[in-house]
Amino acid sequence: ALVQLGQPCDCLPPLRAAAEQLRQKDLRISQLQADLRRPPPAPAQPPEPEALPTIYVVTPTYARLVQKAELVRLSQTLSLVPRLHWLLVEDAEGPTPLVSGLLAASGLLFTHLAVLTPKAQRLREGEPGWVRPRGVEQRNRALDWLRSGGGAVGGEKDPPPPGTRGVVYFADDDNTYSRELFEEMRWTRGVSVWPVGLVGGLRFEGPRVQDGRVVGFHTAWEPNRPFPVDMAGFAVALPLLLAKPSARFDAAAPRGHLESSLLSHLVDPKDLEPRAANCTRVLVWHTRTEKPKMKHEEQLQRQGRGSDPAVEV
Repeated sequence: ALVQLGQPCDCLPPLRAAAEQLRQKDLRISQLQADLRRPPPAPAQPPEPEALPTIYVVTPTYARLVQKAELVRLSQTLSLVPRLHWLLVEDAEGPTPLVSGLLAASGLLFTHLAVLTPKAQRLREGEPGWVRPRGVEQRNRALDWLRSGGGAVGGEKDPPPPGTRGVVYFADDDNTYSRELFEEMRWTRGVSVWPVGLVGGLRFEGPRVQDGRVVGFHTAWEPNRPFPVDMAGFAVALPLLLAKPSARFDAAAPRGHLESSLLSHLVDPKDLEPRAANCTRVLVWHTRTEKPKMKHEEQLQRQGRGSDPAVEV
């Protein structure tokens, strides 16, 4: 150590390195302080409703005690969805006051249609609902309106003009729908699909997806159907429907093949577009409202004290 006294010091490089570290720290602190003073970035804005493709929701409906209750529930779900057009088709010779009034009060953009199911296609007394397909004439009436217009009994009279971006969904009035489902289907290019809960005797039915492609279907009943999907489990791009005028629902289709009678004209199963996180989320449920028991009502009616028929239920 004594020998080193008076010798030149070789400490300049370490001092310079320490000084550079301090300078970098001061620079980083200045940058962080500037970031704190800068206003936060504006949140990403969703597209304006006018820029969204329109969702055309086709709903067949028929007169029964729970009709208004189910239509009210469905209309309030649909009111949460932007850029939506409701095609409500009554199984009747013409519009009924109940449905006309409900549509007028709904605040939705709608088209009101009506067509009576032929007697030969109607369920007979005591027949279970699965014996004959229901809502066939009504869904086909909506397809006719989308393709050529005419026949509307209320709401929007004119069909979408050529080139309209949109998607068509067949929504029965007794199902339960998540608002998310409609955003999942909105950008459909051909035919999009997803699972449906509480249907086919299963917790859910739906497509099986591998590497982003539909490779089969989770179903227990007639799995060899061309398209073993529920009516609530698919949506069709409007341009595709308009380009395939022969695509319709077949009232004579075998049990469980009504959906296939339409889809077979539109797409191959391998080209289906899986939605809802590759068909791993259930966003629609095949619920049914229990038929009300009216024994006390019938008893009071026999006594001439029935509920006031002027009160709409």
